[in-house]
Amino acid sequence: MKLAIVHDHLSQNGGAEQVLSVIQRIWPEAPTFTLFFDPDRFPDFAGRDIRTSFLQRAPFIKSKYQWYVGLMPTATESYDLSAFDVVISNASAFSKGVLVRPGALHVCYCHTPTRYLWVNPHSYVQELRAPGAVKALLPPLLSHLRQWDRQAAERPHVMLANSRGVQERIRAFYARDSVLLHPPVETSRFTVSDAPKTYFLAGGRLVSYKRFDLIVEACNRLGLPLKIFGTGPVEEALRAQAGSTVEFLGYVPDEDLPALYAGAKAFIHPQEEDFGITAVESMAAGRPVIAYAKGGALETVVEGKTGMLFDRQDWETLADVLLGFDEHAFDPQAIRTHAQAFDTARFVRGLKELVDAAWEERRRLCAS
Repeated sequence: MKLAIVHDHLSQNGGAEQVLSVIQRIWPEAPTFTLFFDPDRFPDFAGRDIRTSFLQRAPFIKSKYQWYVGLMPTATESYDLSAFDVVISNASAFSKGVLVRPGALHVCYCHTPTRYLWVNPHSYVQELRAPGAVKALLPPLLSHLRQWDRQAAERPHVMLANSRGVQERIRAFYARDSVLLHPPVETSRFTVSDAPKTYFLAGGRLVSYKRFDLIVEACNRLGLPLKIFGTGPVEEALRAQAGSTVEFLGYVPDEDLPALYAGAKAFIHPQEEDFGITAVESMAAGRPVIAYAKGGALETVVEGKTGMLFDRQDWETLADVLLGFDEHAFDPQAIRTHAQAFDTARFVRGLKELVDAAWEERRRLCAS
């Protein structure tokens, strides 16, 4: 069985890229096809067989890749996958639309139906840093891309979803069923610490939909110590909003994250996330999560046992929760035990079994 992996693009490091790294470890001989690759952001991928599309040569592709969104479907379809029996697409956007040879198997691990096409297209247009004339062209382009994306979602033979919420969106936007497989979390990297807990923690890609502004405002108002790790397009605005008790850590290497999680009173997760790997990482370190009660948090955070949920996405509601929060009400070992249900070993076992069974079924159907 000759296998290939397809990923949307390697321009920023997030949950989908963590999943990609695990898939690559399962099938180390498989090449990874991707629209473009910024090796400076992914030093761990330096030894991998990464094969890029023609967009790799486009001007400003590393910093202005949104300019090329209209070419991404064509670039995705340009990969020559004719030599491969099995193709696994790791998709948050276009990679599910690859073309495979007759008789081959295509398994798509779907992190979400393309967010800026189906979930928040209006905010995508508003937040894009581009001239007004360019923004005026975006709505009809996004409409065209939605048609392509809907058709592309019919191409995988098997669709896997990373959460129940994503399963529902796949059914709503793509009119097809999917198999639930939660993403991998390296829970073994994290340990429970008896060190004093001196701050609240938040982090990840600093983008607007993750609503870090709510945490900053709540901690400003209450004078609570807050550390935020990560970088992103809204970092400058968040720094301007922050008061003296808020500290921005920027990029934090993976090896430094366990101690950072372990020293926190709680991890604050104010966004609606498809799954939310950072929240599970916090729980793997035995630290409770204060989360907005939408999306993946409903599948990972157990109210009163591994954290607290709030049902209105505003700073006032979050501030009320923070005022009533008592870190001593939670058992760190019980929190860690819960997080281990999402460990990488479970994902690896589940994905291998699904791919092997689907390949055998595909071969049987093609032979009959």
